[in-house]
Amino acid sequence: MFTTYLLITLVAAAACLYAAAVDVLRAGWVLDNMAKYGVPPSWLLPLGVLKAVGAAGLLAGFAVPVLGIAAAVGLILFFLVAVVTVTRAHWYSHLLYPVSFLVLAGGSLALRVASA
Repeated sequence: MFTTYLLITLVAAAACLYAAAVDVLRAGWVLDNMAKYGVPPSWLLPLGVLKAVGAAGLLAGFAVPVLGIAAAVGLILFFLVAVVTVTRAHWYSHLLYPVSFLVLAGGSLALRVASA
């Protein structure tokens, strides 16, 4: 069980770090999508920082389990809001992106609790 937790958490952290990087670097396609969702460009840096902190927390959870649990819960909440944002913008074809991050964060949390 712990090996699966390790793998899912590493994938979740890597995905969040990638998402944070494209936010911080203000990739054109991210700016376009955020405009379609009604999210101001000024929010990209804070959103990217939150994703990076969440990823760091997931990784820290290997040494301090409560940090990993807290980070996973935070990321779940973050990506639930992302799902709501995309849904409110009626861009249903884009739901796969926040949902996949949500599933990874949820898997990390579930597996952390199950392996304890």
